[in-house]
Amino acid sequence: MQLFALGINHHTAPLAVREQVAFPADGLPQALNDLISAKPVREAAILSTCNRTELYCATEAPQQAADWLAEYHRLPPHNIAPFLYTLPQGDAVRHMFRVASGLDSMVLGEPQILGQMKQAARTAEEAGTLGALLNKLFQRTFAVAKEVRSTTAIGANIVSMAAAAVRLSERIFESVAEQRVLFIGAGEMIELCAAHFAGHKPRRLTIANRTAERGQGLAERFGGDAIRLDVVGDCLHVYDVVVSCTASPVPVLGLGTVERALKARRHRPMVMVDLALPRDIEAEVGELDDVFLYTLDDLAEIVDSGVEARQAAVVEAEAIIDSRVSHFLHWVQARDSVPTIRALRDQAERTRRHEVERALRLLGKGEDPRRVLEALSHGLTNKLMHGPTHALNQSEDADRDALSRLVARIFHLHPED
Repeated sequence: MQLFALGINHHTAPLAVREQVAFPADGLPQALNDLISAKPVREAAILSTCNRTELYCATEAPQQAADWLAEYHRLPPHNIAPFLYTLPQGDAVRHMFRVASGLDSMVLGEPQILGQMKQAARTAEEAGTLGALLNKLFQRTFAVAKEVRSTTAIGANIVSMAAAAVRLSERIFESVAEQRVLFIGAGEMIELCAAHFAGHKPRRLTIANRTAERGQGLAERFGGDAIRLDVVGDCLHVYDVVVSCTASPVPVLGLGTVERALKARRHRPMVMVDLALPRDIEAEVGELDDVFLYTLDDLAEIVDSGVEARQAAVVEAEAIIDSRVSHFLHWVQARDSVPTIRALRDQAERTRRHEVERALRLLGKGEDPRRVLEALSHGLTNKLMHGPTHALNQSEDADRDALSRLVARIFHLHPED
């Protein structure tokens, strides 16, 4: 059974493709069980974020897992095949280490991905699809990420998605302090964005969320107010900046809603930042003259700033990862020897018990203990050595030298001495 990683990410696929294969968080347990039951996959975990959808599997048939990904999302396989990567065992391990360490993120060194990978492992464990091999890989992955982040400067000078959203707004409006900002959603990304915008003291800060209590609690933290998500369409025209990141499978802001808001604003410009996947704001909104719509892919230019300053840290991190990949692969290979080691120990234990029972019988008959111990030691030696010596005696000339070297290595012998 081999480890594989397969999927698509922001390096290989545009947003329009990535959102087609995204998994909603509440649908992951069922998807994992579907994958395990429908395909020859022994173990599986799924990581689905705004920048990537990846399957981590223990299987001998990775192509069938790739076919399942397309089938599950009701897509023709050729639609995603050009964007899909399949990484075999060594490359898969290195990839997971790099992802968790923030080396493969749009924002180099960003810490959120580690938490997302931990959640993917927890979800797989709860779904019963995280076996011994994948569990060990995830634990090593988390340990490597911790080592990279604690011993290198990979996380220094990060320009986050949240900070990038502020900078995008400042491209259009001279000062965020003069603007009214609406946040749609109340998850981790919105919380980070709200914190960055609140630092610029906007004229108004509003949280719109389906759950009123969650939205109200977040708004109070940043001195703002909260509204229900279902009334956003009626008051959208009030806001100059809109930042949206929900888990909705369909857009929460459509073209018609935004057109009506622009008309009420008398076509004053509006900045809209869509951080969701699938997208919260219909793509056609970006074609409106007075809307500056930015998506995840549009943030790459901004978040790349500061990368050069961290290149030395990247080199250090890659060296750590290379070393830890070798260690893990050695563990995997050693794991393949476990059945043989167990069988060898079982055979030795049976031999030991047999000789001990024989010795106890002789002692029970009153035999001399010294002679019984001598017989016990000779019996153990003869039986344990029978296999190797018999194999050497029966081997052909072509095999004898190789077998002799192997036996000498196993028993730490030095025949030349």
